[in-house]
Amino acid sequence: MVQKLSGKGDREGIDEDSRRDRGMSDAVMLSDVAMLVMGQSPPSTSYNDAGDGLPFYQGKTDFGATYPTPRIYCSEPKKLAEEGDILMSVRAPVGATNLCNTKSCIGRGIAAIRANGIDRDFLYFYLKKIEGYIDSLGSGAIFKAINKSQLAELPINDAGISLPEQKKIAHILSTVQRAIEAQERIIATTTELKKALMQKLFTEGLRNEPKKQTEIGPVPKSWEVVPLEQIAESFQYGTSVKCGYDVKGKPVLRIPNVVGGAVDINDLKFGKPKPNEIGNLRLQSGDLLFVRTNGVKENAGRCSLFEDEIEDCYFASYLIRVRLDPRRLNPSFLNEYSRTEVGTSFLSGKSIRTADGKFNINSGTLKTMLVPVPAIYEQEEIARALASIDSKSPITRAKLSALQDLFRTLLHELMTAKTRVHELELPTKG
Repeated sequence: MVQKLSGKGDREGIDEDSRRDRGMSDAVMLSDVAMLVMGQSPPSTSYNDAGDGLPFYQGKTDFGATYPTPRIYCSEPKKLAEEGDILMSVRAPVGATNLCNTKSCIGRGIAAIRANGIDRDFLYFYLKKIEGYIDSLGSGAIFKAINKSQLAELPINDAGISLPEQKKIAHILSTVQRAIEAQERIIATTTELKKALMQKLFTEGLRNEPKKQTEIGPVPKSWEVVPLEQIAESFQYGTSVKCGYDVKGKPVLRIPNVVGGAVDINDLKFGKPKPNEIGNLRLQSGDLLFVRTNGVKENAGRCSLFEDEIEDCYFASYLIRVRLDPRRLNPSFLNEYSRTEVGTSFLSGKSIRTADGKFNINSGTLKTMLVPVPAIYEQEEIARALASIDSKSPITRAKLSALQDLFRTLLHELMTAKTRVHELELPTKG
């Protein structure tokens, strides 16, 4: 008997009468349209990282956006995936998929799905659509796993979409997926470009002058390296008032708003600061906000620059505001420096783990942070050079977000036959 999907979100689609009206059939099981190969661990003595044998995939950690990346090879494979197979993670996490781009060895955490009588790419995207349901089938005392019987009985194509339409749907979804991957590559390239530029600018400066060794590494000879407390006007913890979405209060920035570099006001909450906090904790353009506590060690000390994104704005107690003497240190320069490898390693390295498992820094620790201080005009030029790279990021990320939303919508609408391919208004080549 075909196993039915549980959960409204997974099974939304068309009812039986509607299927009959459209000449559609009920779902088939995965074993009806694909050959299943469950992975098996080869001898550990056959593992190597020298490229001897076949790529060896063991689980989701080997997966990329579409194709896996080989980290280990195997000279004595037990179970094989062929080029073109769909790879699925069948041990925690369960349900993630990739496409196999070359003959490979698969371990116990992977199943190879070889399409037969159904379009391979359509099946690949359909499995993505029901990934949450597949994950819900996983069981196990130590980690979740799904067995071959459960995999074989997965209901596939419950809208009864014909093979010609399957190919068209797969083409549309593949086109959107490629566009998503292109935007992701642009973001990754931009991130690497900025990282390289930051390394160059904060160690060499702009004037090609001789360097000197300091406690924070090499810097231009004319630069000072001083504790932050010597060039900051104040260090201040924020308000502890309860915040919510009632706009009658004052906007209060919290940890989620300090995303690293810039302030994100999408999930903005409001509170009512105490009378003595009204002037003291109101943010000014150029204030820097450091995350004081976080469950992730690397995020303790994360910094963002406030630039009047919103009027009459305050900040919460889990943040530390640093207000600088602008004659000595440009806020944008320090904001960028805090995100260099040296800056982040200091901040996360000085964080202390608390009883509740979080990592904390305090204002005392922040005051000891060593900061490079070139001439103010050089600080400003460095900050402008780095900001010019950042200026392109919001546009790219907005495109990526829009494409991801489009993919999710199309995946649901097309796979459930709520929208048919011929109903889509697709751009035509000019």
